[in-house]
Amino acid sequence: MDLSIVIPLYNEAESLPELKAWIDASLKGFTYEILFIDDGSTDGSWKVIQKMDDPAVHGIRFRRNYGKSAALFEGFAAAQGDIVVTMDADLQDSPEEIPKMVRMIREDGYDLVSGWKKHRKDNTFTKNLPSKLYNWTARKVTGIKLHDMNCGLKAYRAEVVKNIEVYGEMHRYIPYLAKNAGFTKIGEKPVHHQKRKFGTSKFGMDRFVHGFLDLMSLWFLSRFGGKPMHFFGASGILMFLVGFVMTVCIVVNKLVHQANGLKYRAVTDQPLFYLALLAVVLGVMLFLAGFIGEMIARSSTERNTYQVKERF
Repeated sequence: MDLSIVIPLYNEAESLPELKAWIDASLKGFTYEILFIDDGSTDGSWKVIQKMDDPAVHGIRFRRNYGKSAALFEGFAAAQGDIVVTMDADLQDSPEEIPKMVRMIREDGYDLVSGWKKHRKDNTFTKNLPSKLYNWTARKVTGIKLHDMNCGLKAYRAEVVKNIEVYGEMHRYIPYLAKNAGFTKIGEKPVHHQKRKFGTSKFGMDRFVHGFLDLMSLWFLSRFGGKPMHFFGASGILMFLVGFVMTVCIVVNKLVHQANGLKYRAVTDQPLFYLALLAVVLGVMLFLAGFIGEMIARSSTERNTYQVKERF
């Protein structure tokens, strides 16, 4: 099979029939499957999916809303195509871009091709400017030169999505997850962006704050996730040494003054002593945190704990 089209959705019942027809019209000449991942919709989206009488259509329904990352993770696991394409269900991503993205993977050798909404059709103040700032920060932190890290329209070699784990809200950083997994040939293609036709956006301004925090978490995990002692242990040793040196300086200063008959203050009367003591205690705590982190890092935990209600 050539393609798997993975479409996470939440309350997009009105868009689905038109999206299905648009995909069919755009992918003539390809063998493909369409995976609709219903992320706990309450508007009848699942009934619309069930009524699509097409063996190429498959549906997965969650018991409740778990978020886009969980939907993509489940869709990636179920995908059977040689190339996996993700897109949103709100008709803002154009399926007509898919053949060109597939060509970039097949002929140009890219592992991943990300869409770039070069000319956005949504509000400039609430979407465009914050998006530019967010993407600039993501480029600096990840080292991946993409203009639109969070574009929903992306194409991947199948082995890419089979070798990454998308959890929490890390769907924003799939290119970074792929890079950390060793898939470094990442391309970009400007894509046509449509205005939303039905419903309302499911994401507010808080996604930029959450996105920045997730980016910091992902950066930390990629650098120190498997070796937390390198961060906490080094920080703890540095803090301990600072506190130890400060304590030695205070004690030596007192002894010198005492030996020369000069006026001196008791060690415990000096505020610097308590700062030194705090630094020593924090150093020990950070060092112990490193040991605990090492033990946790060696324990595999299941982070995707959502439940699938139905599939076909």
